[in-house]
Amino acid sequence: MMEKWLMGVDLGGTTTKLALINSYGEIIHKWEISTDISEKGKFITTNIAKSIDAKLEELNEPKSKVVGIGMGAPGPVDFVNGSIYEGVNLGWKDYPLKDLLEVETSLPAVIDNDANMAALGEMWKGAGNGAKDLVCVTLGTGVGGGIIHNGRIVHGTSGAAGEIGHMTVIPEGGAPCNCGKTGCLETVASATGIVRLAVEALNEDDGTSLLQQKVNEGNAVSSKLLFQCAIDGDPLSKAVVDKVGNYLGLALSHVGNVMNPDKIVIGGGVSQAGAILLDTVRSAFEKYAFKRVGKSTKISLATLGNDAGVIGAAWLIKNHS
Repeated sequence: MMEKWLMGVDLGGTTTKLALINSYGEIIHKWEISTDISEKGKFITTNIAKSIDAKLEELNEPKSKVVGIGMGAPGPVDFVNGSIYEGVNLGWKDYPLKDLLEVETSLPAVIDNDANMAALGEMWKGAGNGAKDLVCVTLGTGVGGGIIHNGRIVHGTSGAAGEIGHMTVIPEGGAPCNCGKTGCLETVASATGIVRLAVEALNEDDGTSLLQQKVNEGNAVSSKLLFQCAIDGDPLSKAVVDKVGNYLGLALSHVGNVMNPDKIVIGGGVSQAGAILLDTVRSAFEKYAFKRVGKSTKISLATLGNDAGVIGAAWLIKNHS
């Protein structure tokens, strides 16, 4: 009998990750394509469909081998009909993603929020390690959150549960967020927000910091560069990392107080900073959280890296009936 594959897709604002995954959650093949957000993202589904066809052709495998597609998309999702209420970074509003994807690929599809997918991935094969109460925070271009209670994703009444990135952490004078508000966690803990904080710090610096030297050498300011400079002992970079970790720990303490999950898992590109960020987040979490929560909820780094989203998407199509 032919082994069936699951198609996992993780749609990001810059790149879209795709993977063919077996029923045990093991990745057989994975690849990426650029996300074309021109003309309000109207080419996205077509590009995904073409890429899947090209990959199957390259592998000399029939489409019948693929059970269906699970896909994570940024922003609130109507889980029942698979449409996107609003994808602020993609230009989508009330977008019938599931229908379009099924038409383009001739495969059954199931859509959910990208951070929910990452949470499912970590629960299935990663840091969740069997935890049934789990919150996953993804720090990427934006900040997403996925909440799993008793093994199931919490969607909320309008698909917006887990929007941790839009918790206000700076009530007065915060930077504007893509969502239209100011002072959201996303403005200080996403890759974009961290770069803004680093640039602000450099503008007030006397020019002697290691980060400034790196910039003078032609490196662009990025969250990765900032974390590396902090690890190398640069006080300016470390101060920015501490600021980011403090805001994140504050936001997560509220999540912890509401949910008291077994684990809070931090993933996404920014989480690759590792211990230097995690240590600050943990101490801020313990400082702000209700004591019992601070002691019982564990904060750990995601273990699946960039694969969490596609693995969670595969889990969802596997378990969707």
